[in-house]
Amino acid sequence: MSNFDWLDLDAKLLRLLVTVVDTGSITGAAQRLGVTQSAVSHLLDKLRGITGDVLFAKSGRGIVATARAEALAERARALLGDLERFAYSENFDPGQWRTTFTIAANDFQRDALLPSLMQRLRELAPGVQLRVIPSDVPTPEMLRQEHCQLIISPRPPDGADMLQKRMFADRYRVFYDPTVRSAPASKKDYLTSEHITVVYAPNRPLDLDAHLLRQGLERRFAVQVPGFAGLPSFMQGTALLATVPGLLHHHLMRGLAHAKVPVPCPEMPMYMIWHLRHQQDPAHQWLRQQLEAVARPLAA
Repeated sequence: MSNFDWLDLDAKLLRLLVTVVDTGSITGAAQRLGVTQSAVSHLLDKLRGITGDVLFAKSGRGIVATARAEALAERARALLGDLERFAYSENFDPGQWRTTFTIAANDFQRDALLPSLMQRLRELAPGVQLRVIPSDVPTPEMLRQEHCQLIISPRPPDGADMLQKRMFADRYRVFYDPTVRSAPASKKDYLTSEHITVVYAPNRPLDLDAHLLRQGLERRFAVQVPGFAGLPSFMQGTALLATVPGLLHHHLMRGLAHAKVPVPCPEMPMYMIWHLRHQQDPAHQWLRQQLEAVARPLAA
């Protein structure tokens, strides 16, 4: 039986539980929290006494959360969010904000937006740590269960409690290695070439690929990769074509040439998506404004 009363719980213990669950490691949790490993172990022992559960078991080089720990961590995330909103409900000062803000984004959105956002946070809110997780195919549960506080995606998940705002729209371009081939000169040249594309797990193609297929424009995909970052290494030294957002030429596709796609393509919109519970939160409102600010040059 536990020797502790539930009143011994505090925000630091809740944050510890969430951090250990997220990192799956005592060492990783200590590094993220800025404390020693022994301090993490000591607080975990205290949590075990309060909950009456082992919480974590060894698994290889790390640890794995028990079902009870996973369930408690979900509740802890919600409680921490409530405490944070309580603390900053009035007279919000970004310079005094202390939190880890999690954004879900793919490698394109990450590289296009989040380095600039991090620079703004370092200047205006140095106590905010930015955590980026893969968005893959974004779902409402990512926001409902506080796996992240914001999603960046061209396809907002459905849900009455999901809110969104369009930040910009990008045009598709066809990328190629100019040392091997030239840009496709015609629709026929484009359709008869070999292509590379991104397919997200479990089997979701890019919106553009699905759109072109619906138009009866079939292409032969020699390679499919799970993210935009995998494209350049397959394309260099080959005649492969990749039809992807044009803004990629600033970072991931730097060094490859690009041209107008010789078939009609829609624009690709980009949204930020958040949960209804954060709509009136002054801290979250401020951070969304910062993301809009860094997206503004892309919109122009």
